[in-house]
Amino acid sequence: MSIRLKVPFEAGAVEKLRSGEQVLLTGTLYTARDAAHKRMVEQLEKGESLPVGLEGQVIYYVGPTPNKPDSVIGSAGPTTSSRMDAYAPRLMEEGLKGMIGKGYRSAEVVASIKKHSAVYIAAIGGTGALLAQKILSSEVIAYEDLGTEAIRKLEVEDFPCIVINDSHGNDWYKEAHKQFEESSNQ
Repeated sequence: MSIRLKVPFEAGAVEKLRSGEQVLLTGTLYTARDAAHKRMVEQLEKGESLPVGLEGQVIYYVGPTPNKPDSVIGSAGPTTSSRMDAYAPRLMEEGLKGMIGKGYRSAEVVASIKKHSAVYIAAIGGTGALLAQKILSSEVIAYEDLGTEAIRKLEVEDFPCIVINDSHGNDWYKEAHKQFEESSNQ
Protein backbone atom coordinates (compact mmCIF):
# COMPACT_ATOMS: atom_id res chain seq x y z
CA MET A 1 0.00 0.00 0.00
CA SER A 2 1.33 3.44 -0.95
CA ILE A 3 1.19 6.58 1.17
CA ARG A 4 -0.16 9.65 -0.60
CA LEU A 5 1.73 12.85 0.21
CA LYS A 6 1.57 16.49 -0.85
CA VAL A 7 4.73 18.22 -2.04
CA PRO A 8 6.20 20.49 -0.87
CA PHE A 9 6.02 18.59 2.41
CA GLU A 10 3.83 19.90 5.19
CA ALA A 11 5.34 20.24 8.67
CA GLY A 12 5.80 16.81 10.27
CA ALA A 13 5.17 14.79 7.09
CA VAL A 14 8.80 13.74 6.60
CA GLU A 15 9.23 12.47 10.14
CA LYS A 16 6.34 10.00 9.65
CA LEU A 17 8.03 8.30 6.71
CA ARG A 18 10.04 5.10 7.14
CA SER A 19 12.55 3.49 4.81
CA GLY A 20 10.97 0.94 2.49
CA GLU A 21 7.58 2.68 2.32
CA GLN A 22 6.08 3.37 -1.08
CA VAL A 23 4.82 6.92 -1.61
CA LEU A 24 2.77 8.71 -4.25
CA LEU A 25 3.66 12.40 -4.44
CA THR A 26 1.23 15.06 -5.63
CA GLY A 27 1.99 18.75 -5.99
CA THR A 28 5.12 20.70 -6.94
CA LEU A 29 8.61 19.28 -7.45
CA TYR A 30 11.68 21.17 -8.65
CA THR A 31 14.26 19.58 -10.91
CA ALA A 32 18.01 20.05 -10.67
CA ARG A 33 21.08 18.07 -11.63
CA ASP A 34 24.82 18.48 -11.11
CA ALA A 35 25.34 21.81 -12.85
CA ALA A 36 22.31 23.44 -11.23
CA HIS A 37 23.38 22.18 -7.79
CA LYS A 38 26.86 23.56 -8.28
CA ARG A 39 25.49 26.94 -9.31
CA MET A 40 23.05 27.09 -6.37
CA VAL A 41 25.82 26.36 -3.85
CA GLU A 42 28.09 28.94 -5.51
CA GLN A 43 25.31 31.52 -5.19
CA LEU A 44 24.89 30.71 -1.50
CA GLU A 45 28.65 31.04 -0.94
CA LYS A 46 28.48 34.52 -2.51
CA GLY A 47 25.62 35.47 -0.20
CA GLU A 48 23.12 35.58 -3.06
CA SER A 49 19.53 34.36 -2.95
CA LEU A 50 18.54 31.15 -4.70
CA PRO A 51 16.11 31.29 -7.63
CA VAL A 52 13.76 29.04 -5.64
CA GLY A 53 12.97 29.02 -1.93
CA LEU A 54 13.87 25.54 -0.67
CA GLU A 55 11.92 25.47 2.60
CA GLY A 56 9.96 22.19 2.64
CA GLN A 57 10.71 21.58 -1.03
CA VAL A 58 11.65 18.41 -2.90
CA ILE A 59 14.21 18.32 -5.72
CA TYR A 60 13.94 15.63 -8.38
CA TYR A 61 17.32 14.71 -9.90
CA VAL A 62 16.29 14.56 -13.53
CA GLY A 63 17.27 16.03 -16.88
CA PRO A 64 14.19 15.38 -19.01
CA THR A 65 14.37 14.81 -22.73
CA PRO A 66 12.55 17.27 -25.04
CA ASN A 67 8.80 16.82 -25.11
CA LYS A 68 6.78 15.70 -28.09
CA PRO A 69 4.09 18.12 -29.32
CA ASP A 70 1.33 16.22 -27.51
CA SER A 71 3.09 15.96 -24.12
CA VAL A 72 4.25 18.35 -21.38
CA ILE A 73 7.66 16.72 -20.94
CA GLY A 74 9.83 14.04 -22.49
CA SER A 75 11.21 11.00 -20.72
CA ALA A 76 11.84 11.97 -17.10
CA GLY A 77 13.76 9.21 -15.33
CA PRO A 78 15.94 9.78 -12.25
CA THR A 79 19.67 10.31 -12.52
CA THR A 80 22.37 8.95 -10.20
CA SER A 81 22.02 10.79 -6.90
CA SER A 82 25.65 10.55 -5.83
CA ARG A 83 26.41 13.28 -8.38
CA MET A 84 24.65 15.72 -6.06
CA ASP A 85 26.25 14.48 -2.82
CA ALA A 86 28.81 17.31 -2.66
CA TYR A 87 25.99 19.89 -2.69
CA ALA A 88 22.99 18.24 -0.99
CA PRO A 89 24.00 18.95 2.66
CA ARG A 90 24.30 22.70 1.93
CA LEU A 91 20.85 22.75 0.32
CA MET A 92 19.34 20.88 3.28
CA GLU A 93 20.71 23.69 5.47
CA GLU A 94 18.50 25.99 3.36
CA GLY A 95 15.39 23.95 4.18
CA LEU A 96 15.35 21.32 1.43
CA LYS A 97 13.29 18.40 2.82
CA GLY A 98 13.34 15.83 0.05
CA MET A 99 15.44 14.51 -2.80
CA ILE A 100 14.38 12.06 -5.50
CA GLY A 101 16.93 10.12 -7.54
CA LYS A 102 18.40 6.66 -7.82
CA GLY A 103 21.29 4.88 -6.12
CA TYR A 104 23.19 5.19 -2.87
CA ARG A 105 24.01 8.42 -1.00
CA SER A 106 27.28 9.23 0.77
CA ALA A 107 27.61 8.86 4.55
CA GLU A 108 27.76 12.67 4.78
CA VAL A 109 24.45 13.04 2.95
CA VAL A 110 22.79 10.32 5.06
CA ALA A 111 23.96 12.07 8.24
CA SER A 112 22.68 15.40 6.90
CA ILE A 113 19.29 13.83 6.08
CA LYS A 114 18.98 12.77 9.71
CA LYS A 115 20.28 16.09 11.08
CA HIS A 116 17.84 18.17 9.01
CA SER A 117 14.85 15.77 9.23
CA ALA A 118 14.81 15.29 5.48
CA VAL A 119 14.24 12.23 3.30
CA TYR A 120 15.82 10.60 0.26
CA ILE A 121 13.36 8.89 -2.05
CA ALA A 122 14.14 6.75 -5.08
CA ALA A 123 12.28 6.69 -8.35
CA ILE A 124 12.78 3.58 -10.44
CA GLY A 125 15.50 3.99 -13.05
CA GLY A 126 14.64 3.00 -16.61
CA THR A 127 11.02 4.08 -16.26
CA GLY A 128 11.38 7.65 -17.50
CA ALA A 129 8.56 7.40 -20.04
CA LEU A 130 6.17 6.03 -17.42
CA LEU A 131 7.20 8.62 -14.82
CA ALA A 132 6.63 11.39 -17.38
CA GLN A 133 2.96 10.37 -17.48
CA LYS A 134 2.67 11.49 -13.82
CA ILE A 135 3.89 15.00 -14.68
CA LEU A 136 1.02 17.39 -15.42
CA SER A 137 3.07 20.49 -16.27
CA SER A 138 6.68 21.56 -16.69
CA GLU A 139 8.14 25.07 -16.69
CA VAL A 140 11.77 26.21 -16.75
CA ILE A 141 12.18 28.73 -13.93
CA ALA A 142 15.97 29.22 -13.60
CA TYR A 143 19.33 28.58 -15.26
CA GLU A 144 17.83 28.16 -18.73
CA ASP A 145 21.36 28.28 -20.16
CA LEU A 146 21.98 24.84 -18.61
CA GLY A 147 19.57 23.25 -21.09
CA THR A 148 18.25 19.95 -19.82
CA GLU A 149 19.88 20.69 -16.44
CA ALA A 150 17.91 23.91 -15.93
CA ILE A 151 15.70 24.14 -12.85
CA ARG A 152 12.13 23.27 -13.75
CA LYS A 153 8.94 23.46 -11.76
CA LEU A 154 6.91 20.29 -12.22
CA GLU A 155 3.34 19.66 -11.17
CA VAL A 156 2.93 15.95 -10.49
CA GLU A 157 0.12 13.63 -9.49
CA ASP A 158 0.67 10.27 -7.79
CA PHE A 159 4.36 10.27 -8.69
CA PRO A 160 5.60 6.84 -7.45
CA CYS A 161 8.71 6.51 -5.27
CA ILE A 162 10.22 4.45 -2.46
CA VAL A 163 11.69 5.92 0.74
CA ILE A 164 15.36 4.94 0.93
CA ASN A 165 16.90 7.11 3.68
CA ASP A 166 14.41 8.32 6.27
CA SER A 167 14.86 11.08 8.84
CA HIS A 168 15.54 8.50 11.57
CA GLY A 169 18.76 7.22 9.98
CA ASN A 170 17.33 4.09 8.35
CA ASP A 171 18.58 2.95 4.94
CA TRP A 172 16.29 0.76 2.82
CA TYR A 173 19.09 -0.40 0.54
CA LYS A 174 21.02 -1.79 3.52
CA GLU A 175 17.90 -3.26 5.13
CA ALA A 176 16.76 -4.97 1.92
CA HIS A 177 20.27 -6.32 1.29
CA LYS A 178 20.40 -7.75 4.82
CA GLN A 179 16.97 -9.36 4.39
CA PHE A 180 18.08 -10.90 1.11
CA GLU A 181 21.27 -12.28 2.68
CA GLU A 182 19.32 -13.75 5.58
CA SER A 183 16.75 -15.40 3.30
CA SER A 184 19.50 -16.75 1.05
CA ASN A 185 21.19 -18.45 4.01
CA GLN A 186 18.07 -20.34 5.14
